Formats: sequence, structure tokens, C-alpha cells
Amino acid sequence: MGRVSDAKQRLMDAVLDLIWSGSYGSTTIDHICAKAGVKKGSFYYFFESKAELAAEAFEESWKEKKVELDAIFSPTVPPLERLRKHSEFAYKFQSDIKEKYGRVLGCPHSCLGSEVCTQEDKLQKTIQGIMEYKQKYMETAIRDAHAEGLIVAPDAPAKARMILAYYEGLMTQARIQNNLELLRETTKGIYAILGVKEEAAMAV
Repeated sequence: MGRVSDAKQRLMDAVLDLIWSGSYGSTTIDHICAKAGVKKGSFYYFFESKAELAAEAFEESWKEKKVELDAIFSPTVPPLERLRKHSEFAYKFQSDIKEKYGRVLGCPHSCLGSEVCTQEDKLQKTIQGIMEYKQKYMETAIRDAHAEGLIVAPDAPAKARMILAYYEGLMTQARIQNNLELLRETTKGIYAILGVKEEAAMAV
């Protein structure tokens, strides 16, 4: 089996890669083991099922991504700049992904969540939790921007839901159309939803 920790990590890396570039349904345990270079018996040493592996893999991947998002959405960064920096981060990330895979893959959480929401309860809850965390980042930026008088958004949670829906929708369209350029519109669209005045947008 090789080093235990290494084999487990390779399985988690493999399932993330296969699901994101393909789909949950088309990814089998045999595919995962082959990509990870791990025997099937070793798979069941770590995980009871594909769903359990995927849930843990997405949770671990989110912990890594959260470190980057904590920096982007730091309270020390001006609130509207946080939203702009996040859009730029997403564009750069998707650009790197397209270079690696040859196409835009969009948001892995939306892709998986929409596929398994009626099938795999534990996996659905994992993705839902990640989405809620994403919304909280946006919510704090909106609340701070409102407090500073940059926007009028007394209901920060409602605006955050709108922005997340717009952001994830744009990611989905970029994946469907394989068009990275759609993501250049992200900041402009978010500012429009928030009613950011032109002079405020120019100052960011």
C-alpha cells in the first residue's frame, strides 16, 4: 500500500480531479484507484464508499482554499476591494485550470452539488456547508461596505445570496460555453447588484 498518508491523499486528489473534469456519476472507484495508483483493497481501508471519499476530499480541499480566501476577505482590506480581489482570484484560478485541462471547469462545488443534491445526503451537506461559508465571506464585505456608506445594503445576507447566485451562475455559463472571458464581467456585475456608484468603483 505504500505510505498510508500518501495513499490516502492520492485517493483524495484523484477523486477531486476526476469529478471536476468529468462528473460524480461517471467516476468509479476503479477509475479513482487507477488514477491514484492505489489498489482497490487499500481504498476500502480508508473509505467505505465513493461518497465518503468525495466528502472528505472536498472538505480538505476547502480548508486549503479557505486560507487564501481569509487573506482576500481580511477586515484590513477595504470591503469593495475584497469583492474585486475575489473576482480577480477566481479568474486567475480558472485561467490556470483551463491551461491545465484545456477547458474552463467552473466551480467544483456547484458542479458536484447540482449533480448529487438528490442522491447523496452526506455529500450534499458537505457542499452546502462550503457554499454557506462562501456566502458569509461576501456578507461581511457587504455589511462593512454598507457601514462605511459605500453602498446601501441594510440586508447584507439577502445581497450576499444574490451575489453568490450571480457568481455561481457566471461560473456555470463559463463552463458550459468554455469561455473564460465571461468571468471578466464578475466584478462589474457584483457592483451593479450592490448599486456601487461609478466614482466608488473607480476608487477601488
